Amino acid sequence: MRYLSILAFAAALMSGGTALAQHSGTKAEQSACSRDAQRFCRKELGNDGAVQGCLQTNRASLSSRCKKVFESHGM
Repeated sequence: MRYLSILAFAAALMSGGTALAQHSGTKAEQSACSRDAQRFCRKELGNDGAVQGCLQTNRASLSSRCKKVFESHGM
C-alpha cells in the first residue's frame, strides 16, 4: 500500500488535477516532491514506476521534504 501511495503522488504530479481524483497521494506529498520530480525525473514523467525509481535513485539529492515522504512510507 505504501508503494501505491508514492506512485499516486507521482502520478498526480505528472497528470495534473485529474490525477488527484484518481489517486490517493496527498496534496502535501505531491507538493513535497513535485520540484524534485521535475528536476531529476523529467524524462520519466508519465511513467509512475519510473518516476518513483528515479526519485529513489536520486534520494541523496532530494529536498528534505521529499525525503520525509519516502521515509514516512518506509522507503
